Amino acid sequence: MTGASGLLGRVVAWQALGAGHEVHGSHQEHPLGDGAVVAHRLDVRDAPAVERLFARVAPEVVVHTAYRQSDWAVTALGAAHVAVASRRAGARLVHVSSDVVFSGDAVTYAEDALPDPGSPYGAAKAAAETAVAAVDPEAVIARTSLIMGVRTAPMEVRVADLLAGRAEGALFTDDVRCPVHVEDLAAALLELAASDAAGVRHVAGPDAVSRHEIGLLIASRDSLDAGRLRTGSRRAAGIPGPLDVRLDSRWTQRRLATRLRGAREFLVDPGALR
Repeated sequence: MTGASGLLGRVVAWQALGAGHEVHGSHQEHPLGDGAVVAHRLDVRDAPAVERLFARVAPEVVVHTAYRQSDWAVTALGAAHVAVASRRAGARLVHVSSDVVFSGDAVTYAEDALPDPGSPYGAAKAAAETAVAAVDPEAVIARTSLIMGVRTAPMEVRVADLLAGRAEGALFTDDVRCPVHVEDLAAALLELAASDAAGVRHVAGPDAVSRHEIGLLIASRDSLDAGRLRTGSRRAAGIPGPLDVRLDSRWTQRRLATRLRGAREFLVDPGALR
């Protein structure tokens, strides 16, 4: 598990441990804080270091979640290094990608849609996909969307700060994604790892919602004053990146036992917040 100290990495690790697997997790800056996971400090930009670690651990499955939005080398080259090392170790690779590989021009994207990134981060994620597919055609490339479902998720933190008056700003009405609960996503990734699936799979929730609608759902769930949430337009603000991107995950969902809940479901149920 690369990026095991991140939100998704931690949940995948916990679920794998719960299923009885031995879990090794890499981190670069933030320690794991969980003695059940065998921790390894690793910079995925260092190809020889990645190769040495994988040769020593001899993993059966590698779930690659590590990335850094502002660093091409971590996001793109790091994925290539992990793919090469996984292949040489004979490991099954599940590479986590993102809806940012798309510009949003087509709005809805099936799994056979070709990436057309509109931002440097999107280009890095698209390059990572290309590298993984070239190195290991049997790998799974799992594209996902906005990851939520726990208080530490960045979008949850943002909305909580706005509702509490700890932050200023607006939630965009034209910035639309298909949020996924982190626990659903983690379970789906582990299910894909145990399957014979290969190539691109879309693993996102079925509900397309704006950032502002997410804020309203959270405010209603927590019985807070939604009037504190200001609306805005990402287009008008000139923030780079796609606006409305909807991953069509129906083909993959039909092949998964794991049910991917939509935001309008998991953000209404207080029990979904952990």
